[in-house]
Amino acid sequence: MGPSNPWSPDWRPDPTGSRLLSIRAARRGAWLAAALYLPIALLSATLIASPLAGLPSGWVGPIAALAILSGLPGIALLGAGLGPAALGSRIDALVVGVALAVGAPVAATASFVISGWVIDSWMGDSSDLAAPFLRAGVSAAVQVAPLVVVGAATWVAFLRRSSPPPAPPSASTTP
Repeated sequence: MGPSNPWSPDWRPDPTGSRLLSIRAARRGAWLAAALYLPIALLSATLIASPLAGLPSGWVGPIAALAILSGLPGIALLGAGLGPAALGSRIDALVVGVALAVGAPVAATASFVISGWVIDSWMGDSSDLAAPFLRAGVSAAVQVAPLVVVGAATWVAFLRRSSPPPAPPSASTTP
């Protein structure tokens, strides 16, 4: 345990306030990522009908809703993890934007496939839902890729404008 861990006996308050700024940026990044994910997910959920053609006809609507709901936590966690890094230099913001644009479809599709495995375990029969879920998630992600890039750029711009700049590094590193 280091001095940054509040459970450490050597813990000291952060005089610069950068720890609190990072926490707030992570929260703001999670909320913004989730808010920008929802419209793109609604559009992509309308595109998953063809890869799910082998499933019963009444399943496509609930599975589309499941796709949206299961991808939301993955996107929010990605936004929270990348949020503090987006507040650095412009190069950092660019790299974070690329990471979000690449990672958002992966996180949403992975969450969707995991939900397919969970449903498979509940059904008990030999239906394999994870494979059609993976095909549906990847094909929908490819079709909305330009919107994901625009969403990632918007996320970085909103986060940088709504967050205060990080504190400059202090001269002394000893408490």
